[in-house]
Amino acid sequence: MKANMGSADRIIRLIIAVAVGVLYYMGIIEGTLGIVLLVFAAIFLLTSLVSFCPLYPIFGLNTKGKSNEG
Repeated sequence: MKANMGSADRIIRLIIAVAVGVLYYMGIIEGTLGIVLLVFAAIFLLTSLVSFCPLYPIFGLNTKGKSNEG
C-alpha cells in the first residue's frame, strides 16, 4: 500500500470521524443512521491513520501530490 492521501484529506476525514462520534455519543444521531455513520466514521479514521484509501486507485485519485521519485 502506497500512501495516496494528502494531509488536508487526512485532517478532513479525522474531523468528520470525530464529529460523528461526538454526535452519536450525545444522542443527536441514533438508530440505524447512527450505526451506519459510525461505520463510515471508523473507515474514515482508519484510512486517515494509514494515509491510504482503497477507493482512490479504482477512480484514479491521489491527493498526496507529486513525489520526487526517480
